Amino acid sequence: MADLDLPPDTETDAETPERDENTVDMFGAPAPVAAPAQPESDAAYTVIARKYRPRTFEDLFGQEAMVRTLRNAFASGRIAHAFMLTGVRGVGKTTTARLLARALNYKSATIDQPHLDLSVEGVHCRAIIDGRHMDVLELDAASRTKVEDMRELLDGVRYAPSEARYKVYIIDEVHMLSTASFNALLKTLEEPPPHAKFIFATTEIRKVPVTILSRCQRFDLRRVEPEVIQANLEMIAAAEGAKIEPEGYTLIARAAEGSVRDAQSLLDQAIVQADEGKMVTAAQVRDMMGLADRGQTIELFALTMTGKADEALKAFGALYSFGADPVVVMLDLLDHAHAASVAKALGPDALKLPSDQAARLAQIGSSASAGTLNRVWQMLLKAHDEARRAPDPKAAVEMALIRLCYAADLPSPEDALKAIRDGAPVGAEPRPASGGGHSGSGGGGGGGSAMTSAARQLAPQAPTPQAAPALPSPQSFDEVVALIDARRDITLKLDVERFVRPISFRPGAITYEAAPGAPSNLSGRLVSRLKEWTGQPWLVATEGAGGGETAWEKEKREAADVRRQVEQDPFVRSVMEAFPGAEIVSLRQIPVPEAGVEEVVEGEDEEDDD
Repeated sequence: MADLDLPPDTETDAETPERDENTVDMFGAPAPVAAPAQPESDAAYTVIARKYRPRTFEDLFGQEAMVRTLRNAFASGRIAHAFMLTGVRGVGKTTTARLLARALNYKSATIDQPHLDLSVEGVHCRAIIDGRHMDVLELDAASRTKVEDMRELLDGVRYAPSEARYKVYIIDEVHMLSTASFNALLKTLEEPPPHAKFIFATTEIRKVPVTILSRCQRFDLRRVEPEVIQANLEMIAAAEGAKIEPEGYTLIARAAEGSVRDAQSLLDQAIVQADEGKMVTAAQVRDMMGLADRGQTIELFALTMTGKADEALKAFGALYSFGADPVVVMLDLLDHAHAASVAKALGPDALKLPSDQAARLAQIGSSASAGTLNRVWQMLLKAHDEARRAPDPKAAVEMALIRLCYAADLPSPEDALKAIRDGAPVGAEPRPASGGGHSGSGGGGGGGSAMTSAARQLAPQAPTPQAAPALPSPQSFDEVVALIDARRDITLKLDVERFVRPISFRPGAITYEAAPGAPSNLSGRLVSRLKEWTGQPWLVATEGAGGGETAWEKEKREAADVRRQVEQDPFVRSVMEAFPGAEIVSLRQIPVPEAGVEEVVEGEDEEDDD
């Protein structure tokens, strides 16, 4: 049957559509509802730490000293073949390495030499920034630690660069290389080809062998100051259209601990704490990082310093209920102890804090002695370590607060010993109870008063005659040595005899030259013991030269003089000549009997004869 070519029915085709527009297939299934289009910005979002990575050396925050050194080196043509960049995380080590790679291979329409001004993008800059340049190799030592990897890398060093001026090898976290890898790198690093440059970055400079360090130009990237970090955060927030309270910037800058990258990551997180267009408050930033309000932790520190245990525990409980991390609270208390000590020595203006907080810490510092603040610092250090390791950090902090409240105003060991010797009560003045009556040894703010009361009851019963009485003040350095010997402090006596070369002496003051090998704490020990034994303050100072002989040096010299006299004695010389090879092994002083004893002995013999 033959095919027939029929003319198309144009009228029918025009009226009847091929398929129903409301169906997706021939069986009449409805068309799926289109999903709402997602904004392209979500998929292409770049975090702030990458988006605002420095593109020129001028953008490096807080590293002006390094930039100045590099600028002078490039200007004079004294460019090292290897650079070692070290510093804490987030200060710009890898960024600086990439900028150096661009500067070494910089080439533009007007400049064809190593150049540190990267404001105008050069021929090779874009490829180096994108990490696709053939002559710039960036490696991670943490993933390529084997010596085979290093040998494979060094095999290509001898070949000239294909496009750029130098072959640049950037090795990040170089301290992770094995010993064999360092040894394989050593020879190439000592005598590199003129077209090769090495840039190393590390956070653990002490783990890098000194043989490698001695062949590199080292740059220590400093921690960035909080003020510089805060200015950077404010600039970025303005560019991003975000609004954050000034105190929020301060909290982020302080929590970053000198790391710009950490601060920018925290800023990225803080920006989304509020709806778009609204202000991010400091309280929201604090909650985000699990921080306690600084004013509240200062009041907590004040409560512990005054011994109000019940109020201190309630204050900490309130902070904990608001989400404060117990370990972070201990860190804040450490900061307050340090700030109070600094304010006591230098005044509140030395603290980089708001005026009201600085004044409060200065007030706390002025009401406590330097020894008390130092003791509180030591106790807080131990408490911080306990809070980190404890199964229940909250309980560990509460126990630490109780210890601080009971021990903050205890006297020093020297003052306690002096009080016992004088028959005075051991303890501080009683404090008023801080509410919620306390009695006996129960916990609470009256703990210090209870201890003082108990000490006052026991003090009259203390056996004062057994306490060591104060001795007369020594009138010469020999009397000082004799006093130490009488008190049987053997270690101090040996150190004084071996390492003290007296320069001058007067009652209450000793100046001496320290012999080689003298302990660093010898002066402090001597001051403490003399004050304890004599009941008077002493001043012991050291000078670089001008001292006499130590007791041991004097003893050795006198022994040598006696030996020389004995060897020159005619009788001894005749004996030595009569017995060739004989030698004097030791000398001993034989005590001569007293005349009175001889007479008595002779008289007894005569009586016996009778």
